[in-house]
Amino acid sequence: MVRIAGADIPDNKKVAYSLRYIYGVGPRRAGEILDRSGVDPDRRVHDLTEQEMALLREAIERGGYLIEGDLRREIAMNIRRLIEIGSYRGVRHRMGLPVRGQRTRTNARIRKGPKRTVAGKRRAARK
Repeated sequence: MVRIAGADIPDNKKVAYSLRYIYGVGPRRAGEILDRSGVDPDRRVHDLTEQEMALLREAIERGGYLIEGDLRREIAMNIRRLIEIGSYRGVRHRMGLPVRGQRTRTNARIRKGPKRTVAGKRRAARK
């Protein structure tokens, strides 16, 4: 494993795919980084020289991208701000429910967690 921008990227994959293991780098941004650095996207990470690795690191640093810890921190601060101002989205975050309008009567198990059984209404006994 090679370490770039605080993240371990696999060395047996092509560079274009390995860069996506960095939080905040997707297909498009990986392509931009490779264009800036001039590294061939079809080469595997373990075949890269130290100079090419340095070019990749420099392209990421100078690109002005928010990645890894900084990006996670900014997202957390945005969510905290929504919660503090009491917006609808902030309330949904606080309650652990879906934020973007999804239904909750069924599904939404990722946000709500595992099912918890709630005692139902008892029917009146027949005479």
